[in-house]
Amino acid sequence: MGRVDPDADLLPGLMAGQETALSTMMDRHLKTINAIGFYMLGDLALAEDVAQSTFLKLWQKAPEWQSGNANLLTWMRRVATNDCLDRLRKKGPIYTNKVPEQNDTSPNGLDALEQADIAKHVQQALAQLPETQRAAITLSYYQGVSQKEGAEILGQNVKAYESLLSRGRKNLKTALSPFVENEVI
Repeated sequence: MGRVDPDADLLPGLMAGQETALSTMMDRHLKTINAIGFYMLGDLALAEDVAQSTFLKLWQKAPEWQSGNANLLTWMRRVATNDCLDRLRKKGPIYTNKVPEQNDTSPNGLDALEQADIAKHVQQALAQLPETQRAAITLSYYQGVSQKEGAEILGQNVKAYESLLSRGRKNLKTALSPFVENEVI
């Protein structure tokens, strides 16, 4: 038996062009799609562009959707990831000092500063990874997708995806080792 799409309840509405169905999809998955864009591109505005483009493609492709091929969220993750990869290839590497704003939930402001510093170093190291390794790390660690789904999103077999993850982790470890040695991370 095929897998059941958790968004199958919205599919008839999307196929019929009902804006409420799209709005519900956005309520469910906008944060997820934005996160893919942010972790891959390192820029909140670009991440929002990726999300907008992804939902627009969903709206345009919904009338011809074939049930049973892939879950809607898996398809949207693939569209978002490919959009990010295209943007990275066109613009070259993106190095940024921008760190997403974080609410200080700790009783100590110093802890928040240390966490922001760690996030900055991790984001910079992530930005230096080759595009497909960055995509695999983003999908696995920030999106929490399985290796099977990650491989599907990137259009690869599971072994190739596992290899990307392994190389990505190794490259991150190397890039972050100066900070670990200096006890920044």
